[in-house]
Amino acid sequence: MRSFLILHGYRGSGPQHWQAWLAGRLRRAGKTVSYPPLPSPDAPVLAAWRAALERELRTLPGEPVVLCHSLACILWLHHCAQPVLEGGRAERVLLVAPPSEAGAPRAIRPFFPVPEHADAAAVAAAAGATELVCAADDPYCPEDAATVYGAPLGLATHVVDGGGHVNVEAGFGPWPEVEAWALGRGDGLGSEERR
Repeated sequence: MRSFLILHGYRGSGPQHWQAWLAGRLRRAGKTVSYPPLPSPDAPVLAAWRAALERELRTLPGEPVVLCHSLACILWLHHCAQPVLEGGRAERVLLVAPPSEAGAPRAIRPFFPVPEHADAAAVAAAAGATELVCAADDPYCPEDAATVYGAPLGLATHVVDGGGHVNVEAGFGPWPEVEAWALGRGDGLGSEERR
């Protein structure tokens, strides 16, 4: 049985965000969905977020489909940097709008740098497939996430023209393409795909 884990970023995602919309859509379709509030979202602590992630992965049936936004993407890379134990692997992972150290607000800088061990091999070992969605105009990753994360990690990268931080402010409330991706029915997540 396929399950879904949706992980928010710094300060949470809010009820109008595509993550809340997606969680509701999947639940109404009868899917097993975890969309946990991560500890202290306004003052996140890496160790607490890692513990929450590990707990969720152990609780969900099978290997879940994991969808991360913003700081949760960096959390996932910290997870990948450790040996993946039983119950710690995902079926597929979508990293949406990861911030960079250069663009990170002060409160999340302790999550950086991303561990050196979170390389392409480690990311591949943690999930059957991992993809990136980003925009070149994301203020939280001024160097462009396709360059910072996509190319070095060998990720299929979907670039959203004018997508900013791929959040409510950038127009990402209902997002049918991410629902289709989650259900394995499509990959039209951006206007351009790179490898």
